[in-house]
Amino acid sequence: QVQLIESGGGSVQPGGSLTVSCKTDMHIYSRWCIAWFRQAPGKEREGVVHIDSVGKQTWADSVKGRFTATQDVADMILDLQMNSLNPEDTGMYYCAAKDGYCYDPDWASFDYWGQGIQVTVSA
Repeated sequence: QVQLIESGGGSVQPGGSLTVSCKTDMHIYSRWCIAWFRQAPGKEREGVVHIDSVGKQTWADSVKGRFTATQDVADMILDLQMNSLNPEDTGMYYCAAKDGYCYDPDWASFDYWGQGIQVTVSA
């Protein structure tokens, strides 16, 4: 059973920065896709970034240029660095993973999920 353990998050003022991390054991697969999703109250879950085992990254337009992802392949830790945060970035952030590449970015296609971690941006 694959486990995804999230850490980081918290509260910050608009314009600030936060990092959320996801530690996985997806190395058991030769091909994999790991993603960060987020969900604000009353809104649908949306993808933030999808990263596959060959290093391809696909970003949501709403975070391009503000968020970056770094991956420690040895320890299978994916960090999401979030800069220039605004209140619209508030929500629960979920790490998700699946065997195979990220051809289908929909959240319903992911098999493994973290518990979620709260990110709050407010003045």
